[in-house]
Amino acid sequence: MPRPLEGITVVSLEHAIAAPFCTRQLADLGARVIKVERPGVGDFARAYDARVRGQASHFVWTNRSKESLTLDLKHAQAPEILARLLARADVLVQNLVPGAAARLGLSFDALHPRLPKLIVCDISGYGDDRARPGPYRDKKAYDLLIQSESGFLSITGTPDEPSKAGCSIADIAAGMYGYTNILAALIQRGKTGLGVRIDVSMLESMVEWMSYPLYYAFEGASPPPRTGAAHATIYPYGPFPTGDGKTVMLGLQNEREWVEFCRKVLLRPELATDPRYASNALRVAARKELHALIVGVFAELTAERLVARLDEAQIANAQVNSLAAVWEHPQLKARGRWTEVDTPAGPVPALLPPGMPEDFSPRMDAVPALGEHSAAILQELGYADDEIDRLRTEGAW
Repeated sequence: MPRPLEGITVVSLEHAIAAPFCTRQLADLGARVIKVERPGVGDFARAYDARVRGQASHFVWTNRSKESLTLDLKHAQAPEILARLLARADVLVQNLVPGAAARLGLSFDALHPRLPKLIVCDISGYGDDRARPGPYRDKKAYDLLIQSESGFLSITGTPDEPSKAGCSIADIAAGMYGYTNILAALIQRGKTGLGVRIDVSMLESMVEWMSYPLYYAFEGASPPPRTGAAHATIYPYGPFPTGDGKTVMLGLQNEREWVEFCRKVLLRPELATDPRYASNALRVAARKELHALIVGVFAELTAERLVARLDEAQIANAQVNSLAAVWEHPQLKARGRWTEVDTPAGPVPALLPPGMPEDFSPRMDAVPALGEHSAAILQELGYADDEIDRLRTEGAW
């Protein structure tokens, strides 16, 4: 079966994570993604680190299956090249600084009259709505800053110190909303024949993900406390040390599980009817006392033996895996979730996209070298070989 987005062309003026993560997922579904990069430098995420055989970990993750076209957007012929490119495109994605796309003539308002079917997705830190710009529109926005502005840091970490998420969660959130709304826009275009503008804000994406703690703190109520890796409002739920120096994560969700936990895991059935712990709210209030009691029992058990007890009691649990352990995770291996993608430095493992139907295989093509497809794309746009050579000599690509 053909991939759902085969025949769809996406042009992306992208850098860092949010927009590249969005467009990589479109590529996974079969779209042709043409990534426009600066000559000689490219997406600055290419230089974040050199952990993947000399290549950046972020870049390898978010840029497979794309074509790299280098183009100096300030060159005199750049507008014509972009115009030819967009005339063949279905979607334009950009996460340049707010206002930059408009200055280049690439706003939805500028493009829609002559390219009415084109979908334009603008991704920014705080939203780039000209009618309602808001006071933060022009502020620089990086992942950590948005984690902070959205309130995420206020509920994440220990009582003494906030902590950021260990991955680019704000960029990922914005990339996901860009991706899903582009898919919806393509469906809508199939009904109306018209493209639309999509305005994705990193702040709004993260605030949506923060809705549970926001409602928990509704109308001035106290917010969820920072509790490290433990759950702020359910107990026992979080990491517990075992007698062999390992850590097991467990989570109790209801009263039935509390009874089974006392009976089959702690081997203290009398605790199940102790009025001090008769509800989740009471257990949360007695967190310190219960923690000492639970850790005392677990200190006599190895992690393996504890997990066996938890499984027998049907109590949710997990290992606190290292990244090395995730590469070797038995569930991912058993389900055949790893494949390989090529890169300029050779093949590397890659996780197959989650949730794909079995009727088609996701596109898992190479991570492009900087400018790898420039000449071929310019030829496709109708430029003769001598023009392509001249443009290269002039530094246009």
